[in-house]
Amino acid sequence: MVVPSTTTPARQDTVALLLPPPPPGGGAIPTVDMSAPRGRVALSQQVAQACAEQGFFRAVNHGVPPASPAARLDAATSAFFALAAHEKQRAGPPNPLGYGCRSIGFNGDVGELEYLLLNANPAAVAHRATSIDTNDPSRFSSVVNEYVEAVKQLACDILDLLGEGLGLKDPGFFSKLITETDSDSLLRINHYPPSCTTHKLDHDDQCKLKRIARTKAGNGGNPTAVGGRIGFGEHSDPQILSLLRANDIDGLQVLLPDVDGKEGWVQVPADPSAFFVNVGDLLQALTNGRLVSVRHRVIATACRPRLSTIYFAGPPLHTRISALPEMVTAVLPRRYRSFTWAEYKTAMYSLRLSHSRLDLFHIVDGNSDGSKAK
Repeated sequence: MVVPSTTTPARQDTVALLLPPPPPGGGAIPTVDMSAPRGRVALSQQVAQACAEQGFFRAVNHGVPPASPAARLDAATSAFFALAAHEKQRAGPPNPLGYGCRSIGFNGDVGELEYLLLNANPAAVAHRATSIDTNDPSRFSSVVNEYVEAVKQLACDILDLLGEGLGLKDPGFFSKLITETDSDSLLRINHYPPSCTTHKLDHDDQCKLKRIARTKAGNGGNPTAVGGRIGFGEHSDPQILSLLRANDIDGLQVLLPDVDGKEGWVQVPADPSAFFVNVGDLLQALTNGRLVSVRHRVIATACRPRLSTIYFAGPPLHTRISALPEMVTAVLPRRYRSFTWAEYKTAMYSLRLSHSRLDLFHIVDGNSDGSKAK
């Protein structure tokens, strides 16, 4: 289902990789079987193609067992979100880490959700756990750390495949950035309360409401006018790579071009057994725009809560982000000036959620010193 975008965000033109053309139809969500049934070379090409054309794909057979550690993390975070409001507030307010409710960031963005945002470093998790699970902080820390290790390994596998698919001299370059001891990776757990205003609706009535919302949205309607709410507004992820896993409730949408090149919102079918992989802004900059940082949002239309967990794979703060030499040619000149991840984060926190942050670092007229950056 493709819904025309209601906004026209500034967005960098992407440089196409020399890969096979996409299948007809447009707006399709690529599925990548991480078990490599056709061999590693084919898998690396498929991952690179999905990241170049959509900036997003669904990873299946990824090797992270659904029963553990994912189920344990879901149970622990669900228990936290079920607490009384005053108990949850002990883990907030977000700075930006910690517990937050509706407010997103520092610049007025809001959404219909509550969340936990954690630094993925074990010591930072242990510190924050004292206000999340006051009965047994080490229990919560153990669950989070176990999950982070599993999903970080999956992120490394995907980044190594990307390096191979792009033909980098050092295929492990990307994954090395997120395995540094001081890497700045985050874990975000979002809880979207039910959107039904009347909780006494039976199952058939709930399904009818969702069908109406989907039909109207598919015809270009405003989801917020048919019972849906903006759960998390339109944005791209700033880090290198994001791995999202959610329960069986729909809501995630990505902004993708159709066969005519017109961008529209595509509903991502829920799949609790899969990970959904997003290219982040830093990866777009490192590849000189060959991979695209996808814009996405969450629309809350369900009558049951939606729980999602996102691992944001980031480099150390001091890491300098600059297009890799093999990504720059005479035909494809350097598109972004060099910057550190710390510098990019500072810019990010000064902007609204929907801002196209890489525009600030885009080189104009061949100047890479930032004097003529947008």
